[in-house]
Amino acid sequence: MTGTATLRVVLATLAAFAMPENTVAQSDPAPLRLETKIPLGDVTGRIDHMAVDLARRRLFVAELGNNSVGVVDLDKGAVLRRISGLREPQGVAYLPATDSLYVANAGDGVVRVFRGADYADAGQIALGADADNIRFDSTAQRLVVGYGNGALALIEPAAREKSASYALPAHPESFQIDAKTDRIFVNVPSAHAIVVLDRVAGKQLASWPMRHGGNFPMMLDAEQQRVFSVFRSPAKLAAFATGSGRPLFEADVCGDSDDLFLDSKRRRVYVSCGEGAVDVFEEKGGGLQRTARVPSVGGARTSLFVPDIDRLFVAVRARGEERAAIWVYRPAP
Repeated sequence: MTGTATLRVVLATLAAFAMPENTVAQSDPAPLRLETKIPLGDVTGRIDHMAVDLARRRLFVAELGNNSVGVVDLDKGAVLRRISGLREPQGVAYLPATDSLYVANAGDGVVRVFRGADYADAGQIALGADADNIRFDSTAQRLVVGYGNGALALIEPAAREKSASYALPAHPESFQIDAKTDRIFVNVPSAHAIVVLDRVAGKQLASWPMRHGGNFPMMLDAEQQRVFSVFRSPAKLAAFATGSGRPLFEADVCGDSDDLFLDSKRRRVYVSCGEGAVDVFEEKGGGLQRTARVPSVGGARTSLFVPDIDRLFVAVRARGEERAAIWVYRPAP
């Protein structure tokens, strides 16, 4: 045996000992990397949705079970202050145009308004019951809030009052506004449907029947003309054509999801689940494929992806020895 051949045998033997058979030699890096954990302090109970003030680099956290909203300083990685005295806050939205924070409360059906500079009370809008998700219609420059036994309220930010209400067959969960087609897509799980409304007139245009139950989170991919929904019974991620409601895609997903987001830069979809994971789907071969299941904590089903700072924030509630915190994930290239 020549010296070269002997060297090849030695290297092969060393490689065999160094690498078990079930280990992949060059695995892809995780698509999400846990960058840091921001403690929320003495916060108990369920945590709902989040919003961000980009100019001040502050994250707002609806601490539903604690009847408060946490204001997190993202540069310091710490809670700056806590807005208390709320009634089961669910949806939050910050509007730079009015420098105001809007908080939708399920307990009393009131949307509370706070000044962005000091979080002083700046008014309230009574909707009646179960104020929930908030979206900003940038075209019409108004807020849209889901509430009650089945309605979307339109709120004029400057006047801080409800200007109209769009009827729905049951309580709305997540909804998305498509300014290009003047449509609003609404998850109505009690009706086992996605309801499509005219964005301007509020008239119902369609009701797409769903064959699965528990369609809570929703995401719009306006570029590809798709609307995504995640179901809880069974746990499925599905996409539908925005024009017709035709099913385009379906896949198994982690359980008990409450948020999903499109990372348009990387053509990824992030799904946060109370099962204790974030599922990552990527565009591959003309469709979506789940490429990773990134661990979080049981009960951590709400999240917020902020493309401007390229971070996914996952709300972790206090459970056992785990303290309430915001886990910050950084997408890998």
